[in-house]
Amino acid sequence: MMCPFCNIDDDKVIDSRSTEAGKVVRRRRQCMRCNKRFTTYERVEQTKRLVVVKRDGTRVPFDPQNILKGVHAACGKRPIPEDAKLRLAEEVEDELGREFDREVASSVIGQRVMHKLRAIDRVAYIRFASEYFQFELGELREEVEELHNRGPEVRDQGDLFR
Repeated sequence: MMCPFCNIDDDKVIDSRSTEAGKVVRRRRQCMRCNKRFTTYERVEQTKRLVVVKRDGTRVPFDPQNILKGVHAACGKRPIPEDAKLRLAEEVEDELGREFDREVASSVIGQRVMHKLRAIDRVAYIRFASEYFQFELGELREEVEELHNRGPEVRDQGDLFR
């Protein structure tokens, strides 16, 4: 590894740690020439790139940040920990990477996100579903009633079902 201070390729690794749930290796290095320390990160490079096929037929590169944006919008000011939102986005990304080689329909992504949001927070689920399906008022009412009729075990703390 080239030293960022003296541009010499002569260093030693003095510490290695796994970060980001084992997906990244952080290495602390010391240059043998100038003795300065620096940090490097190793990540697995994604060789296959998914393409999202949108409703209108256009194709765009898959961007996991779009999932996270949608989840943040749906969660709004709900009491949902940030790590739960990040985990949801990572789980959907991992599932898609395992199941699809080249292309994935945007509808598949939306349904995966909805399914996971439903387990986390019913209000966030309704918000996401109403935007995703572009519910009319009657359809939204039916979806809320369906969630309500499933009983108290699916109710969230202080949300619209009470």
